[in-house]
Parts: sequence; structure tokens; C-alpha cells
Amino acid sequence: MAHAADFDCQRCGACCASYRVSFYWAEADDAPGGTVPVALTRPLTPHTRCMQGTEALPVRCVALQGEIGQAVGCGIYAQRSSTCKALQPGDDQCLRARRQHGLDGAERHAA
Repeated sequence: MAHAADFDCQRCGACCASYRVSFYWAEADDAPGGTVPVALTRPLTPHTRCMQGTEALPVRCVALQGEIGQAVGCGIYAQRSSTCKALQPGDDQCLRARRQHGLDGAERHAA
């Protein structure tokens, strides 16, 4: 079984290019206490938004920087949504995204 320490999210990025990132509208920075930059979102319903680039295929979050499987980062990491925070390295969603992008197995941190 894989452990979170086995995965290097700074090299992967598969989750950011596999799933729609939707969240409650008040997580955006146009609401009091919101942090997600509203300019990087799209409305889905009166109560939800999603990150641009995740609402249609091919999926790639607008905040994802770099090349999947090589070197990536989130341009709004400190302001990311609860949906992003909930996904954990090595969980089922992570492993499905990795397989979708041909990144089977764990990438070990560089020594």
C-alpha cells in the first residue's frame, strides 16, 4: 500500500488535470473570508463555482503551473479551495488521476 510520503506532488500534478474542482461559492475572495481568487473561477450553479480549466475536457486547472509528471506547482496554493485540500497524496482520487496520466506507482522524493 502506498503512503503519502511516497508521492511528490511537486512533480505530479495529475489531480489538477483530471477532476473538476468545484466548491461552495463563498470560498471565493469576493465573499467575506473567501480565499480562492474569483477571477480564476467560473460559476456552476447559484451556490457553486469551479476553477477555470476544470469545467470541460481536457481538464487542466488554470492555477496549475508546469508539466505534469515533471515539475508542477499550484499558483494559488495558499488560497486553494477545500476541494483541493481534501485530496490527499496516495488516496483513491490521487491514484486514479495518476493512472489517467500514465504515472502508475509512486514517485519517490529526490534524494
